[in-house]
Amino acid sequence: MPQFRLTIEYDGTNYSGWQLQSGQDSIQARLEAALAQLFGVPLRVYGAGRTDAGVHALGQVATFRTLRPFDCAALRNALNALLPHDIAVRETAEASDEFDPRRAARSRVYEYHILNRPTRSALAYRHAWLVREPLDLDAMSRAAAQFLGEGDFAAMRSAGSAEKTTIRRVYASEWRRAGGDRLIYRVEATAFLRHMVRTMVALMVIVGQRRLPPEAVATILASRDRARAPGSAPACGLFLVEVRY
Repeated sequence: MPQFRLTIEYDGTNYSGWQLQSGQDSIQARLEAALAQLFGVPLRVYGAGRTDAGVHALGQVATFRTLRPFDCAALRNALNALLPHDIAVRETAEASDEFDPRRAARSRVYEYHILNRPTRSALAYRHAWLVREPLDLDAMSRAAAQFLGEGDFAAMRSAGSAEKTTIRRVYASEWRRAGGDRLIYRVEATAFLRHMVRTMVALMVIVGQRRLPPEAVATILASRDRARAPGSAPACGLFLVEVRY
């Protein structure tokens, strides 16, 4: 049974997340429906990781197996013709039998976008968190540096996580300004806990508002106490950028 690898881009605004959920519209459900229409039989899609409701992706990776060979370019074009406008297959390729998109991943890269200005945007509201108060980007950058390395991120994990360990290694954690009023946080790690990035961002925004010093990040991490961290930042600003193998 040939195995195919897909690289997928999607706007998660209208979906309950990546994973199949009873009675909910998900990215996985849409892909499986398109594949069933194309091949005439139900096919299961396996993703590199779950994204929550409202979270977007530029480079989600998924695989599926089928009973017959198929030209990769033709597969990409056929799927894009069947999928809704807010889900697109960017690349298709044959994968080895052993390839597992989740277990084979060495790291994941996410970005979080903030629109930092007093007024809302009619164009960016689906893809950025509007923070009206001025933010100190230098303080947020110092806070971001404290997430680097291997550590226990239990304080950044939302309830409902089923991971066996809360230890994660963070390879990159940095803010940059993109244009006058957009701030972008980029983080790369071996893997992420549920709502981990969004909680990290919410904490750094509090630092940027000068309600906490940057050094508070290390103290909160060391506590392993979720109650000491803020609630998660909105899902709309989060993008899965890339899965690295």
